[in-house]
Amino acid sequence: MGRTLPPAPEKHLIKKYANRKLYDTNTSRYITLDEIAQLVREGHDIQVVDRDNGSDLTQVTLSQIVLSEEKRGPARLVDAGGEILHDRGQALLDYVRGALNVPSDIRHQVERRREGLETMADDAIERALRRLRIPTRKDIDRINERLDRISAQLKRAGMDGSTRAARRRKASRRSPR
Repeated sequence: MGRTLPPAPEKHLIKKYANRKLYDTNTSRYITLDEIAQLVREGHDIQVVDRDNGSDLTQVTLSQIVLSEEKRGPARLVDAGGEILHDRGQALLDYVRGALNVPSDIRHQVERRREGLETMADDAIERALRRLRIPTRKDIDRINERLDRISAQLKRAGMDGSTRAARRRKASRRSPR
């Protein structure tokens, strides 16, 4: 009369049909999102595939489950049995997060490729602007920097814009035209 061990977690292959029905090949019956959530809570591995083309829909399905659980809110967890359901819900969330987690090296590769594409686009735009003889942002920045340097030199020499304007007015009063 020893303790019975819980059954080992099973791998459930679930096929999604065009009519949005889900079919569990392990139990040979249709299954709901709530029943899939229960399987995950119990520790079973699941894989959801499109019946027609075999594409993996596991992440999408788990996201739907999490969304429906979130819509029901925390009150549902408390009303239905407190900590046990909360722990099982947390297990579901942990499983979904793990399934949805993209490895960091893939994320870094995507980021590098995106940066490369941005650089290529910037270079192509800059070449097109040069051909059209339209100044680029870099050209305008260089011109502004030169103007700032010249303006600073003029101020140091005592020839800023206000001094020049006053000198012009005085000169125009003196010289008869």
